[in-house]
Amino acid sequence: MQTELSKKLGVEHAVFGFTPFPAVAAAISRAGGFGVLGAVRYTAPDDLKRDLDWIQAHVDGKPYGLDVVMPAKKVEGVTEADVEAMIPEGHRQFVKDTLAKYGVPELAEGEASGWRITGWMEQVARTQLDVAFDYPIRLLANALGSPPADVIDRAHEQDVLIAALAGSARHARKHADAGIDIVVAQGYEAGGHTGEIASMVLTPEVVDAVDPLPVLAAGGIGSGQQVAAALALGAQGVWLGSLWLTTTEAELPSPRLIEKLLAAGSGDTVRSRALTGKPARQLRTEWTDAWDDPDGPGALPMPLQGLLCAEAVSRIQKYEVEPLLGTPVGQIVGRMTSERSVQAVFDDLTRGFEKAVDRINRIAGRSDGQ
Repeated sequence: MQTELSKKLGVEHAVFGFTPFPAVAAAISRAGGFGVLGAVRYTAPDDLKRDLDWIQAHVDGKPYGLDVVMPAKKVEGVTEADVEAMIPEGHRQFVKDTLAKYGVPELAEGEASGWRITGWMEQVARTQLDVAFDYPIRLLANALGSPPADVIDRAHEQDVLIAALAGSARHARKHADAGIDIVVAQGYEAGGHTGEIASMVLTPEVVDAVDPLPVLAAGGIGSGQQVAAALALGAQGVWLGSLWLTTTEAELPSPRLIEKLLAAGSGDTVRSRALTGKPARQLRTEWTDAWDDPDGPGALPMPLQGLLCAEAVSRIQKYEVEPLLGTPVGQIVGRMTSERSVQAVFDDLTRGFEKAVDRINRIAGRSDGQ
């Protein structure tokens, strides 16, 4: 599964794996793909440094990258406390009432509420980059549009490629104009923040829009046959995220959550604002239903919703309150039916890819040697 882009980056397979888990990122790179660590949860520079140290020691010299959430436009003088003050009291009460309805216990006195969505803030993202550029990362991806121009310049000075996610050809053209190197065409089927255009339509549109920039196809991809289809549509690789959630190297916080993922079908996700305030595909739960109910207060815009729900999500996960327990995941969840190692996933991808290519060769009247 090699392309011009994978050869440029020195990887065996044109499979780019996004994950919040360092062990998964390292395993993806060791298996011949390109592991990309999601940095948005790292609000403390030392924590990111610790995990990048670990990845560096466990990739066997293979390349890897980092994914940040960084706005192209800087907002000066806004603190987390300023943002917190914008949250209406009625929304706070709705969270309390919903948790009480399902009997979700409080956190212990003094216990931190876990990760808060602050990685979107300018100063946090820049501290992440200050750490990351001390490591031999080969790729910096941004999930929130094109990075600021000075970040693109800094990356290029260090021979780091810049990738940006796009949900439409219009977005992709903006990325190309900004000077990024790779466009990730993320279809409607994808987990997390995603647009409204399906991958089969989006991928060739973006390929045509930004030619000759390389494009990675994302959204609903979890088999070698789908990788082959993405390359046939003009992509130079695939960007996979959801597929790694049920790997044995992943560190999901709840065994019950793993069980829910393994049992879910492709129709058991919903594109909801319940988690962050922006439409994000995730498991459908009583929590998403509550926020999507027309009789409810409705989700707040990003980042207010994420800050509002941070403690609630921590409590739901800690106490494994099954009706409310969910996670961002794409429609490919229907194929995630067993826990497997990252290497086993790659073995399956390569077998499926070879099978698909052989089938197309037979249809085209070609033998393996032609």
